[in-house]
Amino acid sequence: MANTRPSYKDDFYEAINYDWLQTAVIPADKPATGGFLNLVDEIDQLLMKDFDKKAADLANVADPRLANYLKFYQMASDFAARDRLGADPAKGFLDQLEELDDFAKLQAALYPLSLKNTALPFQLYVSPDMKNAEMNTLYAAVPSLILPDRTYYEKDDEQTKTLLEAYRQMSEKILAAFGYPAEKAAATVQKALAFDRSIAPLVKSAEEASEYTKAYNPRDFAAFAAYSKFLDLGALTEKLLGQKPKTVIVEEPRFFEHFDELVNPETFENLQAWLIVVNVNSLTGFLSEELRQIGGEFYRTLSGAKAAPSQKKSAFYLANSFYNHVVGDYYGKTYFGPAAKADVIQMVQAMIKVYEDRLQKKEWLKAETRQKAVKKLSTLMIKVGYPDEIDPLFSKLIVDPQKTLLANALYFTELNVRNHFSKWNQPVNKKRWAMSADTVNAYYSPTQNEIVFPAAILQAPFYDFKQSKSANYGGIGAVIAHEISHAFDNNGALFDEHGNLNNWWTKEDHQQFDKLAEKMVNEFDGLPFAGQKVNGRLTVSENIADAGGLSCALEAAKSEKDPELQSFFENWARIWRMKSSTAYQQMLLSFDVHAPNKLRANIQLENLADFFAVYEIAPGDGMYRAPAERVAIW
Repeated sequence: MANTRPSYKDDFYEAINYDWLQTAVIPADKPATGGFLNLVDEIDQLLMKDFDKKAADLANVADPRLANYLKFYQMASDFAARDRLGADPAKGFLDQLEELDDFAKLQAALYPLSLKNTALPFQLYVSPDMKNAEMNTLYAAVPSLILPDRTYYEKDDEQTKTLLEAYRQMSEKILAAFGYPAEKAAATVQKALAFDRSIAPLVKSAEEASEYTKAYNPRDFAAFAAYSKFLDLGALTEKLLGQKPKTVIVEEPRFFEHFDELVNPETFENLQAWLIVVNVNSLTGFLSEELRQIGGEFYRTLSGAKAAPSQKKSAFYLANSFYNHVVGDYYGKTYFGPAAKADVIQMVQAMIKVYEDRLQKKEWLKAETRQKAVKKLSTLMIKVGYPDEIDPLFSKLIVDPQKTLLANALYFTELNVRNHFSKWNQPVNKKRWAMSADTVNAYYSPTQNEIVFPAAILQAPFYDFKQSKSANYGGIGAVIAHEISHAFDNNGALFDEHGNLNNWWTKEDHQQFDKLAEKMVNEFDGLPFAGQKVNGRLTVSENIADAGGLSCALEAAKSEKDPELQSFFENWARIWRMKSSTAYQQMLLSFDVHAPNKLRANIQLENLADFFAVYEIAPGDGMYRAPAERVAIW
């Protein structure tokens, strides 16, 4: 951060956000603050205030789904009861894990453990089939690592050692609270860490996983079942689905091909310890205040946050995690009006028209490819505000006041898991949203070929009736076009208008696109940030989307009467403002597919001739980039 305000010509992001950066305070319970995050805080405060009032008058809450959410929120907020119970609500679950001292017992427990969404040395889940997007199919995935990415284990530097030590200390304290003697706790955690380290070399890095189309590796069911000699993966799969599938999509074949090296009689003690440590650690947020505080120590070390969220906020987040679309439905219907929806839809349609015009003018695209790209654009589904319906499952999440908070949560989890696997081999419900309406974000789904803008992001600084059209285009307009651009990034471009993984490009056009994408990789790769460097390959899809989004939004803004391009550029820089701990910045650099906010703001501007003209930027200025070095794809 600069000590004096820099010139717009040298560091546009710092110049626009200078006053804010000088005075912004990172909340103690967060690792960062800024445009998106400030909005999240405002919505959290608004909803907590509303829900506290409603919880005090439950008899007058007409929606039974919301009433049950409020009961669960109240239960999560009752720390006096939680403190009286201490670790007791989770001891039965811990006892179950401790009894799994051989493969036969583990096999017998796999199904009930899966219904509790227990962390296992593999994951099964249902999602649209990438090559038949109308239907849901079964995927097999790898377990999560303790550290954020495989690259941490490869470095084995002081940062890695510090993080693993923080995890070790936290886990030993948690086991001590469950009655483990110090020596047993230490030995159990060491074995768990050994199992975690054995997994790491066989798991994709974030960079590898960012090419998500490479996760589509169909395997015959018998071949999938044969991955393990010691666990009957087939029997578990059949029980979860109710029948034998023909195929399983294996996300990371290399991991499963080496599965017997990871999970075998020689490694069983380490596996059991890993099951105990990882799963018991995940339950601390449902227990006493002491355990809640201990259970957040590793994340606070990792992110640089100084304190745990308040009891009130943690209860709010915990309840939302089970009733997210109930909360979103309330927020959308209460705070998002039809006028705003109509205006945003008009902006989306305008942006699609701009995109179509740009596609038609792309000289490097052959007519055949251009025609298919326009077809994909024309079938893009638009969702704004909040969904017309939410999953009927939410009506089944009925709180039992006689049970503990954790017992209710585990019951809700089982309902969720059963509901999730019931969708296997069923048509995809295209009315469902992946994000709830109170989420400050937006997304593009390649298998649905849809763009979704929850109500929460459709407000200042992104969108505001009170700010100019140009400012709105620099905010929500760029976000809208960003999501459209994902249909044509290095991953999304491989899906057709039906959402199927299906290469619709001519060979020559795709080669040219790859060359342009490589220029985007190089534009960001190796840039210094937070004492480390940006990975241009990890972030390329989001950088392509940012570039397409900003340039298309700019064109849309220019098409309006009396455009205010300074307002456009300034709001673009404003929405990315962020102040964060160094630890948080470094963590994001390791796995986040988005470039750091400041670089997202500045570098994309350096690719636009209009930006140079408006601010009279010339060679020698910090924001200058020679025309030959500017990257333009869409």
